[in-house]
Amino acid sequence: MAILVNGELVDDQLIQQEEAMLRPRYEEAMQATDPVAREIQLKEWSRENVIERVLLRQEAWKESEQIPREVIAEELERIRPEPGEAVVFDEAAASKEIETRLRVERLVRRITSKVAAPKSKDITEYYKKNKDLFWLEDMVRAAHVVKNLSEGSDVADAQKVMEAALAEIEAGAEFHEVANKYSDCAGNGGDLGFFPRGEMVDEFERIAFSLPVGGRSGIFKSVFGLHIAKVLEKREAGPVPLNEVRNEIEVTLLREKQERAMEHYLDKLLATAKVVDGAA
Repeated sequence: MAILVNGELVDDQLIQQEEAMLRPRYEEAMQATDPVAREIQLKEWSRENVIERVLLRQEAWKESEQIPREVIAEELERIRPEPGEAVVFDEAAASKEIETRLRVERLVRRITSKVAAPKSKDITEYYKKNKDLFWLEDMVRAAHVVKNLSEGSDVADAQKVMEAALAEIEAGAEFHEVANKYSDCAGNGGDLGFFPRGEMVDEFERIAFSLPVGGRSGIFKSVFGLHIAKVLEKREAGPVPLNEVRNEIEVTLLREKQERAMEHYLDKLLATAKVVDGAA
């Protein structure tokens, strides 16, 4: 059955499409809920989502400020089929859809732009309450020289190349220069960046985590090939310092405040909207 939202007919197919889109993630998140109750709630949420979008669109079209024609034309050109494409293109309908989207986006910006940025104390409080979100395990930053070995590779030749690389390192050559010269993964001095336990193959991980900072291995073999590894930095397990995640937390808190502002705005629209179920 269709519904009427402020006199506008909304086909039930839109709600069914919303259900289909929500269902996979919804059912995963609500596995413990009674199946019948879960289905009822899914239908209700789908219905509410569609109604809210309709109300938002209706409000966006009430604004007297027009979307510049040139902006719509520019957007239209981006989706216009290439000459010769066998596609039916309704330019008038596409223009209306573009204008609707731009109007809604403008309305959402207007509502959310009024939200004040989170205060410093709110950021600090969030960090203290959610330190588990910013916890890092032991991390190592290592670089390596590598000769990859696959079926048919000449192991003896690869060994000679690695021995030549090791000899240059032991003679005082910079590790990153040797890596760029000899490694099959040349570039960036062989730097692999930081990685936790469980990310690298066992042989490489065992060497990397056992060496001290600045320590270097000899030639060793992994399932990928022959390596020489050097540890550049280490980080012990613990929370990421607040200064390193302050911006991330600020963005999170601001987004939450903006979402609450939108929810409050939609609640006000729903409170005055005339919604009639079962419209013919």
